[in-house]
Amino acid sequence: MSESSTAKKSTNAIRVVLGIGGLVAVVLGILVLVWPLKTAAIITILIAIYAVVAGLVYLGLGIFSKGLGAWARIGHIVLGALFIAAGIIAFLNPGDATLILAFIVTIFIGVSWIVEGIVALTLLGQVASKGWTIFYAIISIIAGIFILLAPLWAAALLWLFLGIALIVLGIVQVIRAFTYKGGSFGAAVAY
Repeated sequence: MSESSTAKKSTNAIRVVLGIGGLVAVVLGILVLVWPLKTAAIITILIAIYAVVAGLVYLGLGIFSKGLGAWARIGHIVLGALFIAAGIIAFLNPGDATLILAFIVTIFIGVSWIVEGIVALTLLGQVASKGWTIFYAIISIIAGIFILLAPLWAAALLWLFLGIALIVLGIVQVIRAFTYKGGSFGAAVAY
């Protein structure tokens, strides 16, 4: 097989991957915007499936791993049981589980932004752009506080933003698939 034939096959494969990835993102974005609650519930169910499977794996490790110490085995069994219980609870109450998951993720984002702002302020003595660092820290802390004050409202806005971002990025990815001319794979996926 000639080098140009291999390069052409590589380019076509990259185009297909970019195009499929872009189309999946567009479809997911549309689903998030058109059926936000149903899409969130489906994601919660997928996480519940993962929890049950992970729980079974942890239970198996705890029960069958003879090389582990007693406390490690007990820990794996307890962790497995917790994962399975969480998965079953999510299956039995997908609506409530979706709201709780959205609440937890949003709270995590709010706290993370506050901590990120505080960390930025602690670096003031080490950065050249003190003004931008202070500006970033203030915005990060204020955004985190707003999220903590209205987490469900913030979760809805973040979900809306996610849907729009998936559509826009998916369209751009499809365009990239049609316009990609070859080169290194790293250049194809670099944003």
